[in-house]
Amino acid sequence: MNLDIICFGALNMDKLYRVNRIAREEEESVITSFKESPGGSAANTAVGLARLGIKTGYIGKVSNDREGKLLLDNFKTEGVDTRGIIVSKEGRSGVVIGFVDEKGERALYVDPGVNDAIEFKEIDLEYASSAKILHLTSFAGNKPFKAQKTLVKTLSNIKISLDPGELYARKGLATLKPLIKRSFVLLLNENEIKLLTGKNYREGSKMLVNEGVNIVAAKLGKRGCYVTDGKETHLIEPYKVKVVDTTGAGDAFCAGFLYGLIKNKDLHECGRLGNFVASRCIRETGAREGLPKLSDLEDM
Repeated sequence: MNLDIICFGALNMDKLYRVNRIAREEEESVITSFKESPGGSAANTAVGLARLGIKTGYIGKVSNDREGKLLLDNFKTEGVDTRGIIVSKEGRSGVVIGFVDEKGERALYVDPGVNDAIEFKEIDLEYASSAKILHLTSFAGNKPFKAQKTLVKTLSNIKISLDPGELYARKGLATLKPLIKRSFVLLLNENEIKLLTGKNYREGSKMLVNEGVNIVAAKLGKRGCYVTDGKETHLIEPYKVKVVDTTGAGDAFCAGFLYGLIKNKDLHECGRLGNFVASRCIRETGAREGLPKLSDLEDM
């Protein structure tokens, strides 16, 4: 089965605690509710794409434990192809513990588990090369980062999409260059652009296009997004909604934007799609609850 997009990133169970406020050192705050849901940046994007009718697959690793089974079952329910996921007999599946305050701001603690044990030799190359776009997001450890770099070098005919997140942006431009040079589209927020280039989103985006990226999409939160391919640039207004929880907003943006690319939409429309899917996500608690279905795009 040929796929449109394969996502490659960490797979985590998100354990989200709603709190009256996020405590700092030596402080206490009160937990008001608890929710457990499947997460991981690339995984959230994969679910977003599948809901929009895109044939989506996944490369990642879970353990043969309760969390791992929940992660796989959820993908199957959502229609994400799981043949590229490695199930480890030992170790534990990844977990993220998150605290979300009344304003929807959050603090996250990551326990990567077997996510950080992925090696290139475990990846099914035939599977990996069966998509039009390979979407990469960050891992905490060095082994999977090496595996991604080797995979990108090996698959010379596939478009690469990269959402580096803060984890990879902190590695700096020189370390990330093997991935950036091969990226067709780079999706990142303002802070990540600054970490990588030392410049604001406009100057930084220009610099990244000069590094060989075809399209840069800068996620600007409340201000929408900025997209450029070096020839045209667009600052695209966000959709105005009541913010409940910002968890997964960036991943949702990626799903909308990549949907636009697969459907051969122009740059401005891809940005609008990204903004729309993100706006649906932040109206609900958790990274996936609010992700729209294909029929919802009529409301754009």
